[in-house]
This record gives sequence, structure tokens and C-alpha cells, in this order.
Amino acid sequence: MARTRRFLQWSAPWALAFLLLQATAVWAQVPDPETLLKAVVRVTATVPPDSQSSSTLGSEREGTGVVIGGDGLIVTIGYTIMEASSVQVTTGDGRAYPADIVAYDHVSGFGLLRAGYGFDAPPVRLGDSGALKEGDTAVVLSRGGGSPALPTRVVSRREFAGYWEYMLDRAIFTSPPHPAFNGAALIDGKGRLVGIGSLIVGEAVPNHAMPGNMFVPVDVLQPILGDLLAYGRRQDPPRPWLGLTLREHNGRLLIQRVTRNSPAEAAGLRPGDQIMGLSGQRVGTLSEFYRRMWGMGDAGVAVPLQVIRGPALESVTITSGDRTKHLKLNPTF
Repeated sequence: MARTRRFLQWSAPWALAFLLLQATAVWAQVPDPETLLKAVVRVTATVPPDSQSSSTLGSEREGTGVVIGGDGLIVTIGYTIMEASSVQVTTGDGRAYPADIVAYDHVSGFGLLRAGYGFDAPPVRLGDSGALKEGDTAVVLSRGGGSPALPTRVVSRREFAGYWEYMLDRAIFTSPPHPAFNGAALIDGKGRLVGIGSLIVGEAVPNHAMPGNMFVPVDVLQPILGDLLAYGRRQDPPRPWLGLTLREHNGRLLIQRVTRNSPAEAAGLRPGDQIMGLSGQRVGTLSEFYRRMWGMGDAGVAVPLQVIRGPALESVTITSGDRTKHLKLNPTF
């Protein structure tokens, strides 16, 4: 974090100007940048209104995808295409092609597509996101409107725990943020793909009001790519899933939303309840809760919670489920 702290000590305008200058120089040195841009496509997905995710993510979604295979294989962020009934990809010159959903992986957050007949775009090579460190400059490529290439800087590499029962060990945080972040490509100085855009955040650096983006590292994709291509999902046993939207609150986990037809709903949990413990042990952070729950066994394991509801402390045991079985997924190959 030392390089990031030095960056934060400067006045914001000077720091931003220096960042942009550095990252623009990186883009100028990237081998064949025009070819890289041709590998970035706009992704448009239509999701049935009665699907589980349409209530939170909408039924019409747009994002970016990145070609990573000569056969039209495209990687994007999974929530853009999750439960989609139809997907279309559009190249930088405006040509549109239907695409099949190849895979969706809730654990990593990635989704894979394959563009239809006639699609032709050069693939981007996958880089080593593990080697990406704080202070490194990079470029974000997006088809979400505005400039397709914007410079950025890695300002943090750290654990990320999402409210939707999701966690990454070493997410990539960059600043300044790209507004069209979902599915955007993070390109390193060698012209390699090192991350896929997932979120815009208010604190790209912990405890600092610095807006930025969170990228999922491609190193998370490479070990499961074979499974995703062959089966449409990873083949290791599924993690326990409850169906909760959670927020850290005063040393407890506040339930903000309970997914319809989820294990949590079946067990009677509701918004406003607060999770205080798991298996009799206190839990106060999302990452602590997820690690303990996922360490209990595979999907189907009983998850005993200690829940505060109003003034009362109650014990609630949830029979966990497999997240993918609660989604309308129909990958094609």
C-alpha cells in the first residue's frame, strides 16, 4: 500500500493528471492497440421477467465482452448474461451477431459466450493478474459508450466480500473509475487481459473516499476454463448457498433481502433480522461468515445461525442449497 499512500498524499488534481499521463503512456506502448479494441464487443442480453435475477438486475442488460478464443469465445461478467433467454454481441464497427451462453459461474462471477456464424475478431491473450500490483498503470477497454479506451491505475489488491454471498481473495481495484464497467477489459502493459470489470466502488482504497472499479482477476478463470467449456459450470462440489443479501452493521450481519424460494426464505428469515453467530461462534464480517459457512461442507449442509429478531435471540437452522439450481440456466455449447 506504500505507493498508493504516496499517491493519496498529493492533491487530487495533480495526482489524477499524473496518473492519466502515466497510463496514457502505457497504452501508447501496448503492442497493436487497434487489434485489442477489435476484441472488445458490446453485450446485450434479454432476461425473462419471471426469472429470479430480473427483479434486481432487470430484464434488459448491457455490458462489455472480450474475445479470448479464435472460435468466437467471449468472456464477460456473469450477471450481465445470467438467466438470459437471448444474447447479442456487437462489434466496434456496429455489426451484430447472436451469441450462445456457454457457461455461468457464480463463484468467480464470470460468464462465457460464443458468438454466432460470421463473427470474426482477434482474441486477446490472458495475462498474469497475480503479477499485477498496486501502483501499476493499465487501460480499461469498454463498449458501454464514450471512449472505448481509458487509462487507469491499480490502487489496491485485496479481499472483496460481496453482499450476494460472493467473495474474491485478491480482487483488483483501480482508479479513476470507468462508468461503463460491467464486463470491461483491464489490459496490462503487455497488451494482456488481466481482469473483467464487475463494480464501481466508493473506496477503491480502504478508508479513503476514492471512487474506482473492482475487477475480477483472470487468474480465477484459468483453472476452471476447461470445466466451463465442457460442462457449462465448474465440476467441484457446489458451495452452500442461503439466498441472503447481507450488510455489515455494528458487528453483526444485517439481512437486507431474502431471495424468493431460497433456503433462507424456507427457514423463515426476513429482512431486518441480524445474524450474530454461526454454529455458536460470533460473526461480524461478510468474509468471516462466508469462510466459516463454506468450510462446513458442500451445498445441502445444515447451517445453524444465531439470529437477533427484535429484542430476541433465536436459533435458526437452514438447509443450504446449490445456487445454480435456483437459476434458470440453460447453457448451450
